[in-house]
Amino acid sequence: MISKENLFQLFTETRAHTEIICAPLEIEDYVVQPVVDVSPPKWHLGHTTWFFEEFVLKKYQKDYKLFDENSAFVFNSYYESVGEKVVRTDRGNLSRPTVAWIYEYRSYVTKAISDLFNNSTNFSEELLNVMEIGCHHEKQHQELLLTDIKYILGNNPLLPSYQDNFKENSIQEFKQEWLTIPEGVYEIGHEGDSFFYDNEIGRHKVYLNQYEISNKLVTNGEYLEFIKDKGYKDVLLWHAEAWDWINTENITAPSYWHFVDGNWKQYTLSGLQDLNLAAPLAHVSYYEAFAFAQWKGMRLPTEFEWEVAQEKFKWGSRWEWTESSYDAYPNYKKADGALGEYNGKFMVNQKVLRGGSVATSANHTRATYRNFFQPHLRWQFTGVRLAK
Repeated sequence: MISKENLFQLFTETRAHTEIICAPLEIEDYVVQPVVDVSPPKWHLGHTTWFFEEFVLKKYQKDYKLFDENSAFVFNSYYESVGEKVVRTDRGNLSRPTVAWIYEYRSYVTKAISDLFNNSTNFSEELLNVMEIGCHHEKQHQELLLTDIKYILGNNPLLPSYQDNFKENSIQEFKQEWLTIPEGVYEIGHEGDSFFYDNEIGRHKVYLNQYEISNKLVTNGEYLEFIKDKGYKDVLLWHAEAWDWINTENITAPSYWHFVDGNWKQYTLSGLQDLNLAAPLAHVSYYEAFAFAQWKGMRLPTEFEWEVAQEKFKWGSRWEWTESSYDAYPNYKKADGALGEYNGKFMVNQKVLRGGSVATSANHTRATYRNFFQPHLRWQFTGVRLAK
C-alpha cells in the first residue's frame, strides 16, 4: 500500500506532467477530433480533472463546491452509472468551455485535492486506493494525449512537428535470438503490494507447451519486405474480417507511412522523416500483425507466453499484440460502483497487448499490465514480437 506522502508526490508529479505534454501545442490543436477514437487534448485535460472531482472530492471532501455544474456532463467518458455525458463523437465540437477555462478547472481541483491531503486527519485505505487509481488513470490519459496529438498533427496536410527530437524510434542494438521456454505450468498475474488494475488478478496457473519467442521486435525493414512481397495482396495471409478491412479502408502500409518520390517516409512526433529501417515497427493493427506472422511462417505469442518470457528480453518501446482475447482471469470480480466500469465491461471483441510504449508514462506499466484494443486499431504505438 502506498503511503500518503508518496501518494501526494505521485499526484503532484502526475498533474504537472500532463500539462508539460500539452505545452508544445498551439491553442487550435487543443480542440481537434479527427476520428471517434481520438479525443481533443483539452478534453483529456478536463476528463482527468473531472475524475478526481467525481470520485474523490465529492465523496471525501466535506462541503466541496463544484467548479461548474456542467463539468460532469462535458467530461465524463464511458461511466454510464455516473450520469449523462456528451456523445463521444461530439467532443471536437466543444469550442466551449475554452482551454483557459479548463486550465482554471484543473488548478481549482488540484488545489482542492492538495487541501484534502493537508487537512484530512482520516485518510482511509479506501481513499488512498481511489487516489492511486486516479493518478494512474491520468497516466493512461498522458499516453493517449501523446498518441492523439500524433494523430491530430499526423493527419494535418502540413505534417507539423509536435516536438523536435522526440525519441520514438529507439534502435534495438543487439543480435536477434530465439529464446526457448520449456513446457510446464506457470503462474500468471500480479502479485505483491505495488499498484495493479483489477484485470491483472487473480493470479493463476497455466500450462504452456514448449515455444520460442524472439528477443527483438519486428523492425520497419522487416515489415517493408512484407509489403514488397505483396503481403497486403495475399488473401491467404489474412482473417476474413481483416481482408474486408484492408480493402474497404484501402490499407497498404502501417499508419503514418508515406511513399514520397519513390522513397518511404514516416511521420513522427518530430515531423516527417525518412523511414528508419532499423527502428521497431509501430502503428500496425492486430490484423496486420497476424498477417505478417503468417507470412513469416510464425505466429504471435499469447499473453501468457509473453508474461512468462518477458524477463529474458527488453520491452517497453511498443505495445505488443498478442494472440489472446481480452477475458477475465479466474475469480475476477468487478469493483463496486462506477469504478467497476473501468475494465470489466470491455472484455469482449478485444485483443490483449503487453509491454508499454515510448508514449507510456514513467512508473506506469509492468509485466502483468493488460492493455486491450479492438483488432483494427493502430493509432497507438503498437508493434510485433514473433513466436514459434
